[in-house]
Amino acid sequence: MQTIQDPRQQYPSPPYPQPDQPYPGTDENMAPTADHGEKSYQGSGKLVGRKALITGADSGIGRAVALTFAREGADVLISYLSEDKDAQETARLVEDSGQKAVLVKGDIQDEAHCQQLVQRAIDEFGQLDILVNNAAFQMNHDSFLDITTDEFDRTFRTNVYSLFFLCKAALPLMKAGGSIINTTSIQAYQPEPTLFAYAATKGAIVNMTKSLAKEAMESGIRVNAVAPGPVWTPLIPATMPEEKVKSFGEDSLLERAAQPIELAPIYVLLASQEASYITGMIYGATGGRPIA
Repeated sequence: MQTIQDPRQQYPSPPYPQPDQPYPGTDENMAPTADHGEKSYQGSGKLVGRKALITGADSGIGRAVALTFAREGADVLISYLSEDKDAQETARLVEDSGQKAVLVKGDIQDEAHCQQLVQRAIDEFGQLDILVNNAAFQMNHDSFLDITTDEFDRTFRTNVYSLFFLCKAALPLMKAGGSIINTTSIQAYQPEPTLFAYAATKGAIVNMTKSLAKEAMESGIRVNAVAPGPVWTPLIPATMPEEKVKSFGEDSLLERAAQPIELAPIYVLLASQEASYITGMIYGATGGRPIA
């Protein structure tokens, strides 16, 4: 049973006391602590028997999606860059939900690694039903002129190339009824100049989602994306200046950042059979900021 609450007061509001973290940040050092649904989310069997691969599943939105998928009955491959302790905690949450967790560490900028992720899912689970392209890289700059070519390349390889690599490897192996879910952003529609490269990648993901949905449906596979607004994840204190972190999310109608668990149920819907008539769509969860 969920009690009715005022969404403005449901979770912590700015100012946030969060200290800076080195990239990529860790969940255990978040202040306030991020909510992934550990105590609140109850499944109802929406994904029983499904097998999922989630990138960036060690923390933030990825952890919340892994937890909710597991509580809905799915086994989960947890792809992550280097945050071993966070990834192990996500695996514990999946296993405590009665599901199988597989941890795979590595950099999704590399095509061979992406191919190995898909093959590992097939080897471990016997099938792949859900692919969630969630991992992302960003850096904050006062000027476009401060972005190096190496950083621009890294942003696109992490956020866009990996999506291409993973979808290309997974799509031929997925069966009708499968689901691909990409994470884009409010930045695709309302880009901030301080996030120039990141915002550009998120615009590309919107375009790629809509394009791939057309071809993937020839195999009966749906492709959608979720466009979050400000979400309280380790990436924020790891990549943004302290003054922006303290006020993060106050420009939404709720005047606060979202918690990861507020996004995860959308991924559950899009992964489930209840979304059988939904493909090529972008679902906004922005605290009231428009996407158009």
